[in-house]
Amino acid sequence: MTGSPFRQPMSGAPGAGSSPGPRPSPSPSPEVQDPWGVRRAENLLTSLEGILSARVVTTPLGEVSEVHVLAQAGLQPKQLVRNIESALLAHLGLKIDHRKISIAQTADVKPLEALESTAVRDRSLQRAMLFENVTVLAGRRPHRVTVQVSLSMDGQVEHAEEEAMDNIKGRVEAAAKAALSSVDRLLGDHSLALEGVRMVEEFDREFVFIVAQGLSGRETVLLTGTAEIRESAERAAVFAVMDATNRWANLRRPS
Repeated sequence: MTGSPFRQPMSGAPGAGSSPGPRPSPSPSPEVQDPWGVRRAENLLTSLEGILSARVVTTPLGEVSEVHVLAQAGLQPKQLVRNIESALLAHLGLKIDHRKISIAQTADVKPLEALESTAVRDRSLQRAMLFENVTVLAGRRPHRVTVQVSLSMDGQVEHAEEEAMDNIKGRVEAAAKAALSSVDRLLGDHSLALEGVRMVEEFDREFVFIVAQGLSGRETVLLTGTAEIRESAERAAVFAVMDATNRWANLRRPS
């Protein structure tokens, strides 16, 4: 029957063989606190995909009069109503008239994955420089290599390359110089110069440490940065330059 009660509560009237006089009050229990099984129904509905919260309203006789649901945006209301009807019928044996079900949707609540993606994107946009790529190619002369570095800022991508001896020290220095050149081109004020690059080993790990100079008015500022060597020493050199110059670039980026 449509709108049938969840559970009929026991009558308080005494039976035929009962003795007169008041009965002792029973101790509180879930059955008494939720006589019609409303909470069970609401918990069932909130377990359905896309439903954020649910409220079931009953009459004094336990018949369902209204079902209010808050759902994520982008879901089809008709499908949500069908899911609600099916769940209540299958799990609780309750048949509900679809006209008693109201659906509200919100765009303010996002899945956790979407929130994480948004947070990562917002965080990355706060950084002036973003890493694009670093490539080591064979040089134009024997025993030489060309290191190409690409960085971006506010959607603009700049590339720079440096040639060096084909050894670890030469490739790391070339990567750092090319990275600084890319930063300079993005800023457009030619305010940076590499002072030195060094590979250091500490705490059972290898790092690239760079020192650069930044021109601020008539004064120079010492900029330092480090990055752990993981994928390659050349890549770490680029990240060390970004570590040294990111705050500097943030202060100089166009508004």
